[in-house]
Amino acid sequence: MESHSPYLDEQRQQPLRIYFIPFLAAGHILPLSDIARVFAARGHHVTIITTPSNAQIIRTSTPHHPNFLLHTVPFPSQELGLPDGIENLSDTFDDDTFMKVFNGMDTLREPIEHFLGRHPPDCIVADFMFPWVEDLANKLRVPRLVFNGFSLFAICAVESFRAHPVPPDASPPFLIHDFPHTVTMNATPPTLLREVLESTLEAELRSHGIILNNFVELDGEEYVQYYERTTGHKVWHLGPACLLHGTAEEKAERGQKSVLSVQKCMSWLDSKNPNSVVYICFGSLCCFPDCQLYEIACAVEASGCEFIWVVREKEGKEEEEEMKEKWLPKGFEERNSKKGIIIRGWAPQVLILRHSAVGGFLSHCGWNSTVEAISAGVPMITWPMHSEQFYNEKLITEVRGVGVEVGVDEWRSTGYGQREKVVGRGRIEVAIRRLMDGGNESQEIRVRAQELGKKARAAVQEGGSSFNNFTALIDELKRLRDCKHED
Repeated sequence: MESHSPYLDEQRQQPLRIYFIPFLAAGHILPLSDIARVFAARGHHVTIITTPSNAQIIRTSTPHHPNFLLHTVPFPSQELGLPDGIENLSDTFDDDTFMKVFNGMDTLREPIEHFLGRHPPDCIVADFMFPWVEDLANKLRVPRLVFNGFSLFAICAVESFRAHPVPPDASPPFLIHDFPHTVTMNATPPTLLREVLESTLEAELRSHGIILNNFVELDGEEYVQYYERTTGHKVWHLGPACLLHGTAEEKAERGQKSVLSVQKCMSWLDSKNPNSVVYICFGSLCCFPDCQLYEIACAVEASGCEFIWVVREKEGKEEEEEMKEKWLPKGFEERNSKKGIIIRGWAPQVLILRHSAVGGFLSHCGWNSTVEAISAGVPMITWPMHSEQFYNEKLITEVRGVGVEVGVDEWRSTGYGQREKVVGRGRIEVAIRRLMDGGNESQEIRVRAQELGKKARAAVQEGGSSFNNFTALIDELKRLRDCKHED
């Protein structure tokens, strides 16, 4: 008969100590903080390691919990030629500043290693953009989990192209090789982006597994099976993160403070009919030139739709009226004073998307925005720009059928800088009308989106797929900790 150890029984009841290391961008910090908060709510000791400015974002965005701690390490803003407090890619306005913040993240390694060496955890969860954490985890003999801010669908697409490269002289469209669905890509990722994604995902495979801000029903069991079959790696869907914490106040305060009061925004939406408003936002890392903003304005006005349009604040101290003249048709705001709102800066996106008046979301297909729209049951008009967004577009439109494409094909490494092509107002207007005109196509898309929204909400409830994945992952981490003590 096997001997029984009372010490091991005691260990199994003890909470896990888990450290989280998020990448310094809003689309990475917010969902990982939400996921970390669930581990804390389930009785485990959680510490998020980040920089001072980003710690403040987390404090205002994540509900307080006694098991949820923050540890800050310095960020060398002055040494990099950045203003104090610029520690997040979402605060950058051009490629030069973007790269300064990006490269500055390398300096976090030494103080993080020093802290973990003095206070070793049971597990480290680090963003996939920090592959160096693998060496640290091995040194401490603890498992490393990777937080990947992509969909599993996008990860599978990158892995497919890594295994079956497209010839350098080939032109799109391309079929994704050996995929569960027939998916046609109409654009080619930039060489630098492809190399970065492939190398980071290759490093990711050396971890114990990946966690995602998504739910299985959106990616599809077929892609979980595809990923595990082609990589031999583990994956846990733990989202949608935006549904993990429930009050309106918490959702309103995610990220930065909105430049328009939540009350004013909700009051305006309350005055509109169901599904009559198109919400337009391209995320915190996309910056359009004035000529492209002008075309969007013309298209929105021509479509006749009511709208909320979020535009990133411009850098510098130009007078507002002077700025308007550059990217808005003359008299636009006056003519549309009752039909639309322009928000210059941060907006309470989760609350906006959940309002019954919002019937469509014109989006860059960033994963945070995508999963927030799906969670609210809102169909999308897709306009991908950079990173993995062109893959997300195909999941939204071709695979799940919950959106329509604007039809862009200029794929860039970042969301900044002058673009080679300006998307004309006609194409934008057609896409908006397709989704918002109430015809058969739009109704079918809307029904599918609402069904996925119901599945998203069920996933995070007790007994749902993401709830059960949290339980399975906690059990796995406890098992790994106990095995280490047995050794």
